[in-house]
Amino acid sequence: MTTPKQMEQQQQQQQIVKMKNSGMISYNGSPMIDDRDEEMTRSALSAFRAKEEEIERKRKEVSDKVQAQLGRVEEETKRLAEIREKLETFVDPAGKEVTIVRKKIDLVNRELKPMGQNCQRKEKEYKEALDAFNAKSKEKAQLVTKLMELVSESEKLRMKKLEELSKHIEALH
Repeated sequence: MTTPKQMEQQQQQQQIVKMKNSGMISYNGSPMIDDRDEEMTRSALSAFRAKEEEIERKRKEVSDKVQAQLGRVEEETKRLAEIREKLETFVDPAGKEVTIVRKKIDLVNRELKPMGQNCQRKEKEYKEALDAFNAKSKEKAQLVTKLMELVSESEKLRMKKLEELSKHIEALH
């Protein structure tokens, strides 16, 4: 069983043989012109047209396939654009709350900064006041010690003078 393609190839080969034979020159030197030449020309033209029609049909098939593929690509492009649009408009449900909390944190941070500076300044003042207090307390302790020494010496001197006066009074009696 021969396929249509094989039959077509056989016809083409037969036409080629006929063309070669048609170019023969008769014994009298003039080319042989007959109905066979016309038939071969018509046959060649018919084969050429058939080939052209097949090529055009295949071109149309390929073109249809390409158009179908382009249609699918356009649909996919539209779907992707919709998905991209949904992604761009996608909002985290807790996003507003997160934004509010972040703003509050920023506000508290702004309030904490001067408070921290104030606290450091007051701590410094406290340390300076504590140092001054400790220095005055130390000075007071030294002065109290000196006072105690002076009072003690004064008492000793007064006691000594009182003893001397007492001896002097006794001596007068």
